[in-house]
Amino acid sequence: MIRLKSAWVLMAACGVFASGAQAHGPSRQKVEITVDVDAPADKVWARIGNFHDMSWHPAVANTAGEGGNVVGAARVLTLQGDGTATINEELTRYSAEKMSYSYKITAVDVKVLPVTNYTSHLTVSANGEGKSKVEWRGAFYRGFPNNDPPPELNDEAAINAVTGVYQGGLDALKAAMEKGAN
Repeated sequence: MIRLKSAWVLMAACGVFASGAQAHGPSRQKVEITVDVDAPADKVWARIGNFHDMSWHPAVANTAGEGGNVVGAARVLTLQGDGTATINEELTRYSAEKMSYSYKITAVDVKVLPVTNYTSHLTVSANGEGKSKVEWRGAFYRGFPNNDPPPELNDEAAINAVTGVYQGGLDALKAAMEKGAN
């Protein structure tokens, strides 16, 4: 009888742990957007390669920072609007030779951008004579870290928000570079 009781307790415990193992929080999401630009890669890089200058992005009203293009440099993006929405970021890799840099968000209100643990990589490469390709990719978690997120903080909201940021920025960059703007 004791053996039978022990077997039931063991089976019940395994069932609890097995069902608990199936429940999980959010999955890491990824977005990658590329755009072909009818402008030489070095000119495009000259426009976007300074970590402290995001004036090329239409959603950014102001960029302030310190540290230049050295790993560990910080910047604060103030977004268009009433001037209260900001995103704090830190440079994690930088290569002028490879025309690329990586950064992470260190502070953002999920009402501004519904993501957490966000990292991103921006690269410019030559794509034929006098042409270039710009790639912007990122990985992140949704703004709500637990199960059953509200709609404005779920995976779809996070993906849509980051896609909008990337597409809006790259579309504006392409238009400006192809008009010959700096």
